[in-house]
Amino acid sequence: MISTRQLRYFVEIADSGSFSAAAERLFVAQSALSRQIKELENQLQTALFERTARQPRLTAAGEAFYPRARNLLAELLKASEMATQVGNGQLGTLRLSHSSTVPMSGVLLQGIGTWLELCPGVSMDIVKLSSEAQLEEIADGRLDVGLLRLPVLRQREGVRVLPLYTEPLVLAVPTNHPLAHSDTAVELARLKDEAFISIPHPQRGGLSYLSAELCMRAGFFPKAARVMSRKTTQLQLIQAGFGIALLPKSMQDIAPANLHFLPLADPDCHSTVALACAQAPSALVEQFCQTLHKCL
Repeated sequence: MISTRQLRYFVEIADSGSFSAAAERLFVAQSALSRQIKELENQLQTALFERTARQPRLTAAGEAFYPRARNLLAELLKASEMATQVGNGQLGTLRLSHSSTVPMSGVLLQGIGTWLELCPGVSMDIVKLSSEAQLEEIADGRLDVGLLRLPVLRQREGVRVLPLYTEPLVLAVPTNHPLAHSDTAVELARLKDEAFISIPHPQRGGLSYLSAELCMRAGFFPKAARVMSRKTTQLQLIQAGFGIALLPKSMQDIAPANLHFLPLADPDCHSTVALACAQAPSALVEQFCQTLHKCL
């Protein structure tokens, strides 16, 4: 088997024009250099150099072998550098997903932008998935990072979920709603008879679960609207007058202009965004998580 050492020695002799000069550049004994070249020629079953009194000259076989050997060494160097960069988180693609109630706006986009500036050799692929789907994809190795709303009802083995930041919840109503132009923060108890366009799924956590929990603390379970959604489409449902919802303040960034958002009087009305990744993440993922935590 031809070794990279033999290739490197051969190319250095061809470039420098002599065994002695190549030995000096490589910091090896000339005898060791000659021995490696002899072994290489034995493996190839042909001479690569014509040994002359003045300097070695490439044979026809050596002339044919030289450019390919040089290219192999160059490709090996590129592969080594790439592997090092990927291993150190300096190169690669980060696969990120977010829940529909975690909009890619505001501080999140700023944090992502900061990370991309710090790591010019990396790129990012962003998709939208439910919290449960994100945890499953991370556990199966098809996703690197997830951004979701707590609470998470079912954890996945090998996946860690860390709180990232907390933001207030607000009441979203259509323009023709009686509360649309209220000047005061709204008490949750006033929403007892309202239709909510999102109620909890029995096996899912997230924002709808939190909203129902807050309503129950106020003495009622949210009444379901005739049309419901746990996705971003709930903004359009509220706009169309199908019902109301408790939403994170950041969703105002992507909401239609004619929706009204009202502050809530209850001090516990806030929601936490969490970051999910593998228990033993790659250097690329670890750098992203650390950068995002610092920015937020």
